[in-house]
Amino acid sequence: MTIQKLVPPFTREIAIAKARMAEDAWNSRDPDRVALAYTEDSHWRNRAEILQGREAIRAFLRRKWDKELDYRLVKEVWAYGDNRIAVRFQYEWHDDAGQWYRAYGNENWEFDDNGLMRRREASINDKPILESERRFHWSPAGPRPQDHPGLIDSPE
Repeated sequence: MTIQKLVPPFTREIAIAKARMAEDAWNSRDPDRVALAYTEDSHWRNRAEILQGREAIRAFLRRKWDKELDYRLVKEVWAYGDNRIAVRFQYEWHDDAGQWYRAYGNENWEFDDNGLMRRREASINDKPILESERRFHWSPAGPRPQDHPGLIDSPE
């Protein structure tokens, strides 16, 4: 079955495709590309930070990827229905001092009728890790290869 449009109401197949598209976009670390997935007036909560609108999202992402180096992200659908998708995710990154981290998080997404995200609520925790504990090693940076394990296949 091919997916014609990734718009609500969501099926399992569409929700999985939306999550993978989001993962691929975020792994590009291109704030302009990522911001296009959100409505002009999109509302965000990222950890304790509240944002509204594409310009705020772009600025946030620039700051994020200036700090979070060698970023690699994996997302998986947790639940979906009508115009909402919940995902869990993990990503790894290091700071400019070389300390690696694994971030664990959950996001709740709400979409408009055109399939643009109008609301994103993200709860995220960071755990310092050793470089030898990393799980996300694909190279070059960018989208996760199709054969790279997802989170279900990860031990944590």
